[in-house]
Amino acid sequence: MEQVYEKFVDFTLDDKGILTDINFKNTDSFNFAFDVVDAMAERNPDKEALVYVSNDKKCRRFTFKEMSEYSSRAANYFEVLGIRPGDRVMLVLKRHYQFWFAMLGLAKMGAIAIPATNLLVKHDFEYRFNSAMVRAMICTSDGDVADHAEQAMCETGRVDIRMIVGGEREGWHSFDEEIEKCSPIYKRRESSPKGDDLMLMMFTSGTTKYPRIAAHSHKYPLGHFVTAKFWHNNSPDGLHFTISDTGWGKALWGKLYGQWLCGSSIFVYDYDRFKAEEILPLFKEYGITTFCAPPTMYRFFIKDDLSKYDLSSITYSNTAGEALNPQVYYDWKKATGLDIMEGFGQTETTLTVGTLVGMEPRPGSMGKPVPGYNVDIVDAEGNSCPVGETGEIVIYTGESLPCGLFTGYYLDRDSTEAVWKDGVYHTGDTAYRDGDGYYWYVGRTDDIIKSSGYRIGPFEIESVIMELPYVLECAITPVPDPIRGQIVKATVILVEGQTPSEELKKEIQNYVKRQTAPYKYPRVVEFVKEMPKTISGKIRRAEIKRMDIEKYKRS
Repeated sequence: MEQVYEKFVDFTLDDKGILTDINFKNTDSFNFAFDVVDAMAERNPDKEALVYVSNDKKCRRFTFKEMSEYSSRAANYFEVLGIRPGDRVMLVLKRHYQFWFAMLGLAKMGAIAIPATNLLVKHDFEYRFNSAMVRAMICTSDGDVADHAEQAMCETGRVDIRMIVGGEREGWHSFDEEIEKCSPIYKRRESSPKGDDLMLMMFTSGTTKYPRIAAHSHKYPLGHFVTAKFWHNNSPDGLHFTISDTGWGKALWGKLYGQWLCGSSIFVYDYDRFKAEEILPLFKEYGITTFCAPPTMYRFFIKDDLSKYDLSSITYSNTAGEALNPQVYYDWKKATGLDIMEGFGQTETTLTVGTLVGMEPRPGSMGKPVPGYNVDIVDAEGNSCPVGETGEIVIYTGESLPCGLFTGYYLDRDSTEAVWKDGVYHTGDTAYRDGDGYYWYVGRTDDIIKSSGYRIGPFEIESVIMELPYVLECAITPVPDPIRGQIVKATVILVEGQTPSEELKKEIQNYVKRQTAPYKYPRVVEFVKEMPKTISGKIRRAEIKRMDIEKYKRS
């Protein structure tokens, strides 16, 4: 039987089975919810789409028919509430299965989805509500995230349609109860969104300024066909598990679009806190076949005794999000017999560079540029770098955008033009290539921090710390950490007359935890008398990082 994706994708493999070329077609009419989910429901209604395991280990399974019907209920429900095409709807749903209902429902009726993590607090929500002009919100009832969101709503006057999942809250609609009253039928209309229409907005991590909003069209999911089929190695009889909160872009890489384009089933474990000893038994229990996680998670797995667990169901494993320590690669392979196939991409892209199916992995290398993107490494003048020379990873876009590349930063022309000029998108990430064309990651051209799979920009944290009356100057940089890859460090100059102390360090850390997402707080705080600066007076974070690398090597 013809696969659903064949209407939209042609590809070519070499004699080793490695992808060499890909062509997307009929993209102007593409809508993932209709053309993939509803199409799968019509062709194979009982095919399993999602295996959901709650935090208390209760399992619920959904077929494509059920996903089609619940997404239609969601689309009808949103319209009943007064949400209209083009409205921005924020989803803070952890790993709840309602996330999939809502994402597909929004795609059907034309509102714009904005996934966000439940780790955000009032300060974070205020910025996001205003910058994205959020009209509606669907929020988990777990924890106090709805409290933070509601406080931000009062401050900003934004978000007049509010839905709660997994409980009840005064002034909020009950998503779970009310969606059941809506029709499971939602037919495609002539006005239904498609192709170049805006579908998704994702907040970036933020580096030298507050997070920007990467805007994606309805063509974006097609780009993840390569992610799933030729990197994750997903297949119709497989069960894929990517570790990610739905608020992060990685969830869209491994928990939705590409997997269902391949007809693969998705596994979701809706845990509160990552615990290796709770996750590892799930591979055998549910027969998970393919797996992707950031290097930090592999580090935690390896710290456990992997010999205690049956991991024989896993046939393929991947990683992305930060540099992979080669020792982690070798330890995982020794325990499982599996390679860890690395890849690289951004919130603004799908998989851009990767070790694809059939390629020989080189531990520490991201792989090679994937078909569908015209990728290069260039110097400061835009010239292609020779073998071994570090430069910036760029994507040549030409006259038409690759499926998967963002369309620009929402309402931010200056930021868009700063990274995308003369038909070249500048990723801000640096690498070098070897003689065989493999890319080796070096770092950011800016100051992004990658800790435990999170991408953390310094500007937000610095802004919060500078609110403290006794702080004169502050710089946020990463320091190496054997488990998390990097941790956040705050280098602080105090105002005259203020004495450094351990109590003051704790106060700064706790203040950041209260004012922004807790994962951003500085685990290291160092008080100094002066900081390295440029002639113009700007703090040289690169110099702080260099000194810390030497310091932590010696410690």
